[in-house]
Amino acid sequence: MRILYFDCFAGAAGDMILGALLDAGLPLDELKHALGSLAVDGAEVSADRVIKKGVAATKLRVHPPSPASHAHAGSGEASEAHGHHSLKEIEAAISRSSLSTAGKAKAIAMFHRLGSAEAAIHGMTIEEVHLHEVGAIDSVIDIVGAVFAMEWFRADRIVVSPLNVGGGMVRSAHGIFPVPAPATVALLKDAPIYSSGIQSELLTPTGALILSEYASSYGPVPAMRVQKVGYGAGDRELADTPNVVRVLVGEAEDLKAKAPSPQAPKHHNVVVLECEIDDMNPQIFGPLMDGLYAAGALEVFYSSVQMKKNRPGTLMTIVARPDHREKLTAIVFRESTTIGVRYQEMLRDCLEREMVTVGTAVGPVRFKVARQDGQVVNAHPEFDDLAKRATERGIPIKEVQALAQKAWLER
Repeated sequence: MRILYFDCFAGAAGDMILGALLDAGLPLDELKHALGSLAVDGAEVSADRVIKKGVAATKLRVHPPSPASHAHAGSGEASEAHGHHSLKEIEAAISRSSLSTAGKAKAIAMFHRLGSAEAAIHGMTIEEVHLHEVGAIDSVIDIVGAVFAMEWFRADRIVVSPLNVGGGMVRSAHGIFPVPAPATVALLKDAPIYSSGIQSELLTPTGALILSEYASSYGPVPAMRVQKVGYGAGDRELADTPNVVRVLVGEAEDLKAKAPSPQAPKHHNVVVLECEIDDMNPQIFGPLMDGLYAAGALEVFYSSVQMKKNRPGTLMTIVARPDHREKLTAIVFRESTTIGVRYQEMLRDCLEREMVTVGTAVGPVRFKVARQDGQVVNAHPEFDDLAKRATERGIPIKEVQALAQKAWLER
């Protein structure tokens, strides 16, 4: 089981989180490709190495477009001139991005959550709130980049330390507020926070949004075998503490458990939710599946069934972690026409899995490799990579697949 552990002893911001993930192995070129597909204002990103109180870290930098690019935009809108965007503009940009379908749904949901928090604080509707924080180009890049990065790492579990929020006062577009800022507090969910006494805003709204959205749990470093470490730098220089987020990437290690049988696949508890639907617009099933995956479902699938009164219908099955049952059930009731959902908990056996990148004649392709007792029993190329290489080379996907399988066998 792959684990990401975010150590936020100096707080967190969106660029610090992305910097740490880049430092831990996320390819900058792939991140640039994902962000470039947004076509938002023509902003560019880069990364370089910096030193924060003796710690070498990666600093993600966002380079806003030049004033000339705004002058030729043609719209004349203030939001464009200052690099801010409405939720509708952001949704449109994400919809044409290279994120996966689930990633697009996740990113859009995160922006709505951020906008809703700002709206609630100022007593407005989400359409009325002035999107200083939501629509800023660096926030767009931080959030969409984080969604892409989390997909790239394919972590089974994400653990976050208690969050150091800092102290003192912070200036915003609406005045001076105590740390943590109102939007940060609204986005924390159940995250544990503390202040080490540093008189500075250490945790930003974007940092709180990303971490609270992805955290499976909070606490100390879990039992794990650390494989990679990444440090992401912030802008400020703190007096005695390196202003960085640290991420540990590793595999789960249960130090108390007895060694499992070498032939036994890993198993864990899941909950299976089901319901039949025979009265819903079929077009809704697609967005419903996207929303369930974005909310943490492990599997979602539909089956054709014949229901009472001899009506054709659809059986919806959702496999998820037990602690996600209530959240997913709420989505089903809100987004579908069913009036009942049944569920049961059961065990699921899983082979050990990892992603392995293989060089092919048309470029790198990731393989999902499954092992039992250390032996490879399945290896399949990622379809998204096949499609990407096929588009780049102008050849059929089946040819790319054949080349990838050949490269895997000859590796």
